[in-house]
Amino acid sequence: MNTIVAIVGRPNVGKSTLFNRLVQRRDAIVDSVSGVTRDRHYGKSDWNGKEFSLIDTGGYIVGSDDIFESEIRKQVELALEECDVIIFVVDVTEGVTPMDDAVAKLLRKSKKPVFLAINKVDNAMREENAYEFYNLGLGELFTFSAINGSGTGELLDALVKDMPKPVEFIDDEEKRKMELPRFAVVGRPNAGKSSFINALIGKERNIVTDIAGTTRDAIDTEYTRFGFKFNLVDTAGIRKKSKVSEDLEFYSVMRAVRAIEHCDVAILMIDATRGFEAQDQNIFWLAEKNRKGVVILVNKWDLVEDKETNTMKEFEAVVKREIAPFTDVPVIFTSTVTKQRLLKAIETAVEVFENKKRRITTSKLNETMLDIIQQYSPPAIKGKFVKIKYCMQLPTYTPQFAFFANLPQYIREPYRRYLENKMREIYDFKGVPITIYFRQK
Repeated sequence: MNTIVAIVGRPNVGKSTLFNRLVQRRDAIVDSVSGVTRDRHYGKSDWNGKEFSLIDTGGYIVGSDDIFESEIRKQVELALEECDVIIFVVDVTEGVTPMDDAVAKLLRKSKKPVFLAINKVDNAMREENAYEFYNLGLGELFTFSAINGSGTGELLDALVKDMPKPVEFIDDEEKRKMELPRFAVVGRPNAGKSSFINALIGKERNIVTDIAGTTRDAIDTEYTRFGFKFNLVDTAGIRKKSKVSEDLEFYSVMRAVRAIEHCDVAILMIDATRGFEAQDQNIFWLAEKNRKGVVILVNKWDLVEDKETNTMKEFEAVVKREIAPFTDVPVIFTSTVTKQRLLKAIETAVEVFENKKRRITTSKLNETMLDIIQQYSPPAIKGKFVKIKYCMQLPTYTPQFAFFANLPQYIREPYRRYLENKMREIYDFKGVPITIYFRQK
């Protein structure tokens, strides 16, 4: 198991900039406004052949009544419980502040190795000013600049010095096989995405408030319960471009879009009290366009009043009408408050992931589909008859099929949909987009 390193400190000292540099990706949002990082953000890094996990935390604030800042304090304390080593980041340009003293006091209580890292030290004068931080009583200090990377090598040398060496070398191909499936929980702001994840794992992993847009980064959580094992990704709520007025929210939307691009299954959560709106449809087509598995969760079902026997079926019919022609998508009605059908949602997401990996042998595919094609051939165009003679599944990450014909240019979209529907009837591709190509024989 990798050593877990938590990056902590007061707001706006450069924690997320350091995190991004160490993971070599722009995973955490960076902005001059304090309090941007709200949830714990995870990543992996390695130095001198030793790999470790990183946690980026929100700025620790003492004595504040702000709803977000009190939640950030809880998240930092959770990160300190999870980690093995702590990097305490401070700002040389502001010197030792009362808040730095408060954080240092908290870290001394933790009794875990602490590396005091003084940021923004990019000249000799600032190097001298850094000695003031010995007053925090945390031992040796390390000066660096998160922006240009100077000094980070010395910090990392000390950080990994006592870390255990990896037991064995694992090549990239083996790592890829070992990677867990990624399920991204996406949807409009305040649909209940973070509450869904918290309810599943049984603890407050992500910050939840009544304010839309609380989640800004895409947050990974490993789920290992009830025989399942995968990564859940909580994302910022996606709004229309016209509603994204704040720079931070714009970056949050980009993180959510990227989460969809890199996931295996998108769990689209919609608010039952608002219905299936145009933005829900846009998110659905974004997942479909990226050829991702899709599960639709109609959340807050407990808040829908005057429910009757057919209410659920009628709601599902409306959703399927809006997402046509790709209607072979599971729709599950949930409530994160009453925990209604949450396990069913996870079971379905796992089924969709398995469907996405399904492979059909060429012999079986031809035996089934050529018989269907013979019963209903493509319509003749301009007196020319189209004959499909052979088909196969392509060796791609998502289900894609090639049908070889004498005149593929004459096969129209309705016949393509006919073949897709027949394949869905025979083979289980529920929740998974299918791509069919017609090629010259």
